[in-house]
Amino acid sequence: MTVQRRPTIADVARHAGVSKGLVSYALNDRPGVSSDSRKRILEAASDLGWTPSLRARSLSTGRSFACGVVVGRSPDVIAADPFFHSLIAGLEDVFAVSGQVLVLAVATPGRKEAETYRGLADDRRVDGVVLTDLRAGDQRIALVQRLGLQAVTLGRPDVESPFSSVSVDDGAGIRSAVAHLAALGHRRVAHVAGPPSMMHGQRRADAFLAAAADAGLDPVVVATDFSAAEGAEATQRLLSGGDRPTAIVYSNDHMAVAGLGVAQRLGLRVPDDLSITGFDDTDLGRYIHPSLTSVATDARAWGSAAGRALLDALSGAAPTHADLAEPTLIIRESTGPAPSSPRRG
Repeated sequence: MTVQRRPTIADVARHAGVSKGLVSYALNDRPGVSSDSRKRILEAASDLGWTPSLRARSLSTGRSFACGVVVGRSPDVIAADPFFHSLIAGLEDVFAVSGQVLVLAVATPGRKEAETYRGLADDRRVDGVVLTDLRAGDQRIALVQRLGLQAVTLGRPDVESPFSSVSVDDGAGIRSAVAHLAALGHRRVAHVAGPPSMMHGQRRADAFLAAAADAGLDPVVVATDFSAAEGAEATQRLLSGGDRPTAIVYSNDHMAVAGLGVAQRLGLRVPDDLSITGFDDTDLGRYIHPSLTSVATDARAWGSAAGRALLDALSGAAPTHADLAEPTLIIRESTGPAPSSPRRG
């Protein structure tokens, strides 16, 4: 079998009847090439099916043409959480058309995570990274800066940062959920939260407590690692206590779906005995029964915005701080009026 040779700049130069240097200038959009010559060179490249060699571009520019996402969570949580799937799809929407490769690495928070960033930088595997799951006093900001990588953060860190950020006010979604439940007459309301070490987990818990105080509710917060398993365990504890809530606000949809299953196994009817809200408005929550009231966010658009911000940073643009549209509450079947007297399962 004969392997077809990939067209080179020399082939394009011969086809267009110009020098290799002129082809290089034209294909890299540099000045010094007449419009007629540029047109002829581009047509020759198209006729031959020439595409830029990533290896050659890397050697000539010193760049890898790859961007990384290091996720410091359990692989099981990542596999189950549709947020990451949508975020990655949004990044790929941008990187795929710009010639960038997305490098995904999963690492445990702490030393292994830091070593992962160092490995990506030392081996020149990526030019920049998207920092997810910001933490209080996040040390990754300074680490990535020392490593000479560009970055964009999902959310604004609480430490000084030289990087661009793309943010969503997820607290607004939690406040909407609490207001909705208060209007339905609920008074004993719980929040199954994410880890307080993650800024968005703490931010949602703070928003819940503030909104509950404003509405005169009796709130309780249980922290988890965002996994369905811990969401189910938290629900079991909340519903087995002596003063169980009549509504639970979950910090993501797959914890809410797990909680719904726990409630039904305990003999509680949703929403007659217990109202439930989720966060992220994933497909699964729309089709279960009862369908899930959830805070709608656009993780794919968040990924696309982060990808564009990172490419801008790599091109030398000044840091920017973008705020995306506030999430909105989508009301479905899992919320209803508070029961007059909570029923035991």
